[in-house]
Amino acid sequence: MLPYSPSQVSEWFGFREAARAASPSELERLILNQSRVARLEILSMIQSAGMGHVGGDFSVIDILTTLYFAELSLDPANPLKPERDRFILSKGHCAAALYVTLAYCGYFNPQELSTFMQPLSLLNGHPSKGKISGIETSTGPLGHGLPIAVGVATGARIQKLKLRTFVVLGDGELQEGTNWEAAMTASQYELSNLTAIIDRNRLQQGAGTEETNGLDPLDKKFESFGWEVFIIDGHKPLELLRAIRKSPGNKPRCIIANTVKGKGVSFMENRAEWHHKVPSVEQNSAARAELSL
Repeated sequence: MLPYSPSQVSEWFGFREAARAASPSELERLILNQSRVARLEILSMIQSAGMGHVGGDFSVIDILTTLYFAELSLDPANPLKPERDRFILSKGHCAAALYVTLAYCGYFNPQELSTFMQPLSLLNGHPSKGKISGIETSTGPLGHGLPIAVGVATGARIQKLKLRTFVVLGDGELQEGTNWEAAMTASQYELSNLTAIIDRNRLQQGAGTEETNGLDPLDKKFESFGWEVFIIDGHKPLELLRAIRKSPGNKPRCIIANTVKGKGVSFMENRAEWHHKVPSVEQNSAARAELSL
């Protein structure tokens, strides 16, 4: 298990304090700038490893940054605090985005990011519980994250723990039937402490979701399963925060976050081949130039 980074934890707490004091527009600027830095780091990780899922990492990183830097109740120096909020990244192939986020919060030293997917590295291609603090469960097989999150939220309810469970899913993985079994269960038990956020970039490996196995109308489907549904722009942190902070009723909450695969780099955006394509040296330089503007 990698040790936490005290200096990085201090920086994270400083960011959280600044975020609480910021105006809405300044808060959004702070979060999006942190996301921009994270995208640059992800590029370096994937370029060095020679593998990764840059398109999905870039579509989800604004969501992860918003959650970890402005919303989740966590303490990286005390990662097993019983009443911490729980976060599960169901789309585990986008591990680079999660690792960057955890490192910048201080769960481990950001210098370790350079070992991503290297032999004997603790930073596997999919998140692995037990190797890095802050990872609540191992993920990778698609369709497992929401069922696990339902179990976590149910356990918290039984133990009377005032914590929230968040799970981020890829839209393509909603083609797995296990998600809908879990959705029925969450509604049955009125798990208002559960929030599912769907990274709705409309692309999966090789093609669009709607031409592979259509999901729309996705909002109506979740509503018919007994969920409260919000549709937002997944690249606008304030929209995500407003949906999360709305007073809960007695239903689980689904936030459909419309995103852009490859967000931030023009030649990657909305292109299916960037699901797991590695940039060439020239493409990496061009991407870094765009993200540095």
